[in-house]
Amino acid sequence: MTTLYLVRHGQTLFNAQHKIQGFCDSPLTELGIKQAKMARAHLEKEGIQFDEAYTSTSERAIDTLELLTDLPYERIKDLREWNFGSYEGEGEHLNPPLPYKDYFVQFGGESQEEVEARISSTIKKIIEKSHAKNSLIVSHGAAIANFYRHWEHTSPVKKNVKIPNCSLFKYTYSDNQFSLEDIIEHDFSSIL
Repeated sequence: MTTLYLVRHGQTLFNAQHKIQGFCDSPLTELGIKQAKMARAHLEKEGIQFDEAYTSTSERAIDTLELLTDLPYERIKDLREWNFGSYEGEGEHLNPPLPYKDYFVQFGGESQEEVEARISSTIKKIIEKSHAKNSLIVSHGAAIANFYRHWEHTSPVKKNVKIPNCSLFKYTYSDNQFSLEDIIEHDFSSIL
């Protein structure tokens, strides 16, 4: 059995400004850096160590991973966020109500079905080719939400509506399926 910790990046400039990010990028804020450092402190306190690490090619995910661990890591494009097309960089107030389904396709982005298939197959390939017992993957909020959606039927733990920055989703992988075992959300009020 393999354990996977799937982590959302720390807060970014666009998160703070309530802008849609997707494939475009913005840097971690001071709070985002502190969030990643607190997540690392939690992992160390719990004695959680990783055999290998992977990240999206987005700067915000890479910077978060480098704050979480000193391990060498591999960057993988298909771990990126949902592609929102020309909506990227716009205000979040323009988002339609959930579920988005194929809304962003008309703006050059991905459908929900496409992002769910991309993120799920990418993570499955990573874990299946690996010999690690504990893997770390840093990705993005909507990507993680769609991975969760894909494996919700096998998971005893249910997620909240939102995925906070630097939250950790602990999955196990066996018998060709993922199961969400725990969600670790930090109380960042002490650093706000």
